[in-house]
Amino acid sequence: MSPNTFKTPISESQEQELHEIKGAPSEKSAGQVPQGFIARWISKIFSGTFLENEKYLTYLPFIIFLFALGLLYIANGYYADDKIREYNRLNRELNELRTSYITHKSELMFMGKQSEVAKQAETMGLKTTASPPYKIELDSNCFVPFSYHE
Repeated sequence: MSPNTFKTPISESQEQELHEIKGAPSEKSAGQVPQGFIARWISKIFSGTFLENEKYLTYLPFIIFLFALGLLYIANGYYADDKIREYNRLNRELNELRTSYITHKSELMFMGKQSEVAKQAETMGLKTTASPPYKIELDSNCFVPFSYHE
């Protein structure tokens, strides 16, 4: 690579003068705690130093309880989503079955019409009668009712 031709190198004495004029920038060290209340709490939680104080250890069962409630809340959400998906699937299936039922019912009603029955009977070699049906009558003395007595 070619050297930088636009900038001229600054000597160490000039760099020190710049820092004195601007003032040294305040850089936070890794061990320094943030000044705000919320920032301190967040840093204590993420670093785990809040567990060093015994006062917080007394709240540990409550924290575990809250964690368990959170897990149950998430699991309940997944369970509800699953049930909603199943409900929608069953609803679609019900609509398909209802459509199929209506289609088959209309086909059966069409096939049960007298003209359609006559067409089917003709293909089997049966003919419709032109004479009206007649009644068969029996004498009452010829009729012996069936009984289950031995």
